[in-house]
Amino acid sequence: MANIIVTGASRGIGFQLVQELVRDGHEVLALSRNIGPLTSLGLKGLKALSVDLGEERDYGKITDFLTTQWKGVAVLVNNAGSLLNKPFLETDMAEFRAVYEVNVFAVASLTQLVLPFMDKEGHVVNISSMGGVQGSLKFPGLSAYSSSKGALITLTELLAEEFKETGPSFNVLALGAVQTEMLEEAFPGYEAPISALEMAKYIKEFALNGHKMYNGKLLQVSSSTP
Repeated sequence: MANIIVTGASRGIGFQLVQELVRDGHEVLALSRNIGPLTSLGLKGLKALSVDLGEERDYGKITDFLTTQWKGVAVLVNNAGSLLNKPFLETDMAEFRAVYEVNVFAVASLTQLVLPFMDKEGHVVNISSMGGVQGSLKFPGLSAYSSSKGALITLTELLAEEFKETGPSFNVLALGAVQTEMLEEAFPGYEAPISALEMAKYIKEFALNGHKMYNGKLLQVSSSTP
């Protein structure tokens, strides 16, 4: 069974994903600022750490856990995300940076930390959005979010190239609309065609097996656009 890290694990897709993985027998380190929902599950094999990936001091908790408890990581799922729906001219730069802090910089920081614990067979899965795919349908109000998700796609491709000889593999999933709390907060009343559980099951299988077929690839996971 694999040692797997999942970020943004306290709700939505991440919350469903950690449950699916643990119930399949994997060891999961779930990272979130709010770990209450995770600890309340009482699942053996699930370890939750309260971390703010925007705070450098919190990364020490992750390093301590990996060096003392696991020593190796098979899969890293960078699922945590920040979605801001706001007109561009009303978005101040602090808000813009905050979205990039979660969607890009935190992914880079955590990946830097975890890579020394991964081998050639490891798999880093980054969760992007259809809004970050060039040529896809775009929506007003998502300038910070969609552009950050585009940056994440390019980052994934670059890391796959840089580590293609030594591993691990890097792939990115551009998700269409999924019915999550984050979506409801940004678009009240909108009903997505895919549930968080349905998407979590797909991501689970891809995280465990996708690197056997793909590296440096963007996969569009959407039954509609978005």
